[in-house]
Amino acid sequence: MTPPAASSTPADGRYDTLLAWFFVIVWGSGYLATKAGLHYAAPFTFLSLRYAFGLLCLVPLLAVARPAWPANWREFLHVCVAGLLMHAVYLGGSHYAQYLGMSAGVTALTLATQPLFTAAFAHHVMRERLGWVQWLGIALGLAGVMLVVWHKINLHAVTLSSLFAVTVSLISITVGTLYQRTFCRSVDLRSSSFIQFAASLLVLAPLAWRVEGFVVHWSWQLVASIVFLVIFASILALNALHMLMRRGHAAKVTSLLFLTPIIAVFLEWIMFDVVPGWLGVAGIAVTCAGVALVSARRGRAAG
Repeated sequence: MTPPAASSTPADGRYDTLLAWFFVIVWGSGYLATKAGLHYAAPFTFLSLRYAFGLLCLVPLLAVARPAWPANWREFLHVCVAGLLMHAVYLGGSHYAQYLGMSAGVTALTLATQPLFTAAFAHHVMRERLGWVQWLGIALGLAGVMLVVWHKINLHAVTLSSLFAVTVSLISITVGTLYQRTFCRSVDLRSSSFIQFAASLLVLAPLAWRVEGFVVHWSWQLVASIVFLVIFASILALNALHMLMRRGHAAKVTSLLFLTPIIAVFLEWIMFDVVPGWLGVAGIAVTCAGVALVSARRGRAAG
């Protein structure tokens, strides 16, 4: 059962803020870690290695913590469906879009539209009311991301196959996030992560073997990217996102995804001396304003 909003405290608010920034920084860093890893293994192979390592990491945690497992087969299947959407399909689609030639800018910009679809779906289906301020914030967030990644966009690299892959990825993360929030409210995030990693590996490993030949060029860069993406992204950051989804508003939480391309651009600047232009700086300001509007409490006059 979701606790009532009235029970929240200032300490809860600070905790949620820390979770939010942790998620944004790690998820934005994941773009660079994924980019590094795909140089040494094709997408399905790379993801298979990622989830196999994830299972190894979770085994000792589960042995010590002994969390609750799904109460019945119905709950177990809900956990599997949510995991396949958010892990196998979402990451498989986004990775393959880049593998097929779509630039990081187009991929990031396409996936950054998720809050628009999440807000619309939650508004019409889940009866979550949004005021005009929140809709304005979502529009500003999307416009800001477009400005940030504009210098990276290469439309010549967009093919029908890559466009299909990134569209599938966008639909999957939108539906999967809301599906998890609706049908997996009470599941333990530790045991559900293990189930979802296992389900994703069972789907992706045969694809990696049949489609890609499971070719791996081992290097420390590949190992480092897998370790970072498993421990910080797939386990810690994704669980932080689920905790925020349980405690807050769907549109408000997913609006954080607008900030991840900004983190990626900033890290490229620090690590690879890729300096953003004035459009990028303006985009950062616009996106932050948009996220602030979406996260603001809806006034009494909002409709």
